[in-house]
Amino acid sequence: MKTSTPIHPMLKPKRQRLFLCSFISTLLFLSAAFFIGSAFVIKDYKERFLEWEFVGAMLKTRSKMCETTHRPHGTEALPKGIVSTTSDLEMRSLWGPRNKKNSRSTTNLLAMAVGIKQKESVDKIVKKFLSSNFVVMLFHYDGIVNEWRDLKWSDNAIHVSAVNQTKWWFAKHFLHPDIIFEYAYIFLWDEDLGVEYFDIERYLSIVKEEGLEISQPALDPDKSEVHHDLTSRDNKSNIHRRIHKVLRGGRKCDNSSTDPPCTGWVEMMAPAFSKASWRCVWHMIQNDLVHAWGLDFQLGYCVQGDRTKKIGIVDSVYIIHYGLPTLGGSAENKTLAETPNQASQTLTSENREQVRASHQSDGRAAVRRQSFIQLEIFKNRWKKAVRDDNCWTDPFQQQQQQSKI
Repeated sequence: MKTSTPIHPMLKPKRQRLFLCSFISTLLFLSAAFFIGSAFVIKDYKERFLEWEFVGAMLKTRSKMCETTHRPHGTEALPKGIVSTTSDLEMRSLWGPRNKKNSRSTTNLLAMAVGIKQKESVDKIVKKFLSSNFVVMLFHYDGIVNEWRDLKWSDNAIHVSAVNQTKWWFAKHFLHPDIIFEYAYIFLWDEDLGVEYFDIERYLSIVKEEGLEISQPALDPDKSEVHHDLTSRDNKSNIHRRIHKVLRGGRKCDNSSTDPPCTGWVEMMAPAFSKASWRCVWHMIQNDLVHAWGLDFQLGYCVQGDRTKKIGIVDSVYIIHYGLPTLGGSAENKTLAETPNQASQTLTSENREQVRASHQSDGRAAVRRQSFIQLEIFKNRWKKAVRDDNCWTDPFQQQQQQSKI
């Protein structure tokens, strides 16, 4: 029987030490690997965190930038580049290449309220403007459109028809500043005007040279119905901005005058507006006050400067105002050829009262009554708007106060 060889007692501690050293080495290796790996993980996490922080900051900056960027109401859901905020009245072909615009040429707009009875007069006016690169827009208040088709320029004009509506009703609904943004000047004329002495090129040259934002051609005092002395032609000048005389009612106009109708004023039968002034005037036209009485006395607020300098009457090219009451009365059936006497003399105040009294029973009298009613409504609205708007300051009142100091 074999017996086992006994282990020397000194060998046990040696094996234990070798095992312990091996265990500690392994533990140290694993710990080192853990810490080294953790360092890479932490570094990668920090890098990712910084990237996320940078992206977050960019998104936040972009969000703030987009919040401050003005977008027209209703376009918030669209990318900015696809939004077309302005337009013009140019007609487009149904086929073929697009017409190339001459970028160097400036286009202007003539808009008129017309009736078929004044067709001959309108034809003369339009021809004057078409020779100078004007777009023509006719507002047909009598609903008759087809009878204009025989005129050579008719198919190239814009025709809008609404029965018994005024020039200012049409203007408010169809001449929004963004729609006619391309036009440097907007002429908003009546139909009962004579243009024998009018030259549009000369007129525009004077307006630009004088820096007029709102203007009108002077009226021939011998052949026109003149309602306000400021609009009467001064044959000794190219342009005038004020008058020096005592008006009916006793008001004195002189060099110290700063208010209409002594200065800073045009009448509403033949005004011409710059693009900038029209944007302001359009907003001032009341949607429900179709006669626009009272508007003329507030036009100075729309010239963005001194109304005594930026509003004027052009004398060297002038017109005749026949004064035909074409809306609402029996004069709708009259033409310029049928009223030679009225076209050749200035009515006195007494004559006007007699004419007014003789038409009390017809529609024209009702139109005039409504015009006076709307004038009072507009005045009251203006006073209320001034009173309620704490952020608005009257620039002309400030000028008057400074001039007194």
